[in-house]
Amino acid sequence: MLKNCYFSKFKSIIVSSFVSITTINFTYAKEIKIGVLLPLTGSQAFYGKEAKNGIDLAIKNYNDPNLKIKLVVEDTQSTPLEAAKGINKLITSDKVSVVIAEVISSNAIAAASIAEKAKIPIISPAATNDAVTLGKKYVFRTCFIDSFQGVVMANFAVKNLSAKSAIILEDSDSDYSKGLSDSFKTTFTKAGGQITKVLKYSQKDTSFTAQLGDVRKLKPDVVFIPGFHQQVGVILREAKELGIKTKMLGGDGWFTPELRMIAKGAEIGGYTSTHYSTDSDEPKVKSFIENYSKRYQAKPSAHAALGYDTFNIIIHALKGIDKYDSEKITEALSKIKDFHGITGNITMDRNHNPIKPAVILEYVPNGYKYVTSIAPDKL
Repeated sequence: MLKNCYFSKFKSIIVSSFVSITTINFTYAKEIKIGVLLPLTGSQAFYGKEAKNGIDLAIKNYNDPNLKIKLVVEDTQSTPLEAAKGINKLITSDKVSVVIAEVISSNAIAAASIAEKAKIPIISPAATNDAVTLGKKYVFRTCFIDSFQGVVMANFAVKNLSAKSAIILEDSDSDYSKGLSDSFKTTFTKAGGQITKVLKYSQKDTSFTAQLGDVRKLKPDVVFIPGFHQQVGVILREAKELGIKTKMLGGDGWFTPELRMIAKGAEIGGYTSTHYSTDSDEPKVKSFIENYSKRYQAKPSAHAALGYDTFNIIIHALKGIDKYDSEKITEALSKIKDFHGITGNITMDRNHNPIKPAVILEYVPNGYKYVTSIAPDKL
């Protein structure tokens, strides 16, 4: 009987100690809710799914036992209306502390205005329109902006392709396309080039032969098409069918495998600006590509790389603060400097846009050919 009492008392001590230890661990482990707001269905789902893949890979590689991450994901269905609904839910119902929000500029603008009023920091992986962060305290991004991307492609057209005339095919439904169009037009003209025409189309259009008729008639040196892959792929294919030989240029919205499927080889010889190159020799980039390829059986797109960088930028910012309130997170994000990401070294400027290079790739039969990288201070 005495032995049983002794054993019971000893067992009680052990259990008590175990409970005490686990309580201490639970007490000191911090937790933060991070919202994720992306187009996972709808017309722009490719970009959102790629960004989400990048985020998921970053979480898989995350190993800080002192900070527990809880992701809360909302689908914008590729529309500004659902983006507004999603950001409202994340802020009011889910009580997230920071949001990775949208890759499409129109949707990001809708979400950003709501987050700004609520004083919740958000960071966009890939929304490039200048208005996304303009005049906002709580809104950031990981990608370069359209005014920079448009300048890069206009200078490339003039300096590398010796272009003196250009036609722009602009998506009238897209803030992204309008911003890129304006930036390209201003820079190309300032450099001595002539914009022969700005032709417009809608995302609802299924054929673009009317606009391409003008291209064939006017024969510009280059055609700049700042749009998304669904329409661009058809434009490139129809241009080839019409015998148009003009060099075709675009922005990062081209950079998807689906564009190749739609264009059916007509993309070859075209040039696009984007955020990184899978041909990079940097060990960190090569490791990212290898890990991503193993997990998803495909090479990571620029949006996947931007999603990966965005999550890690947030983690980098959180390490420097002791309390995860919106003001401290916002301040930490604004102080990001020389963050070595997959898409380049990132330093936030005063408008919360990263100072980083753009990459120009040429479409070739078996993939992409790296052409050059252009940093902001080289323009």
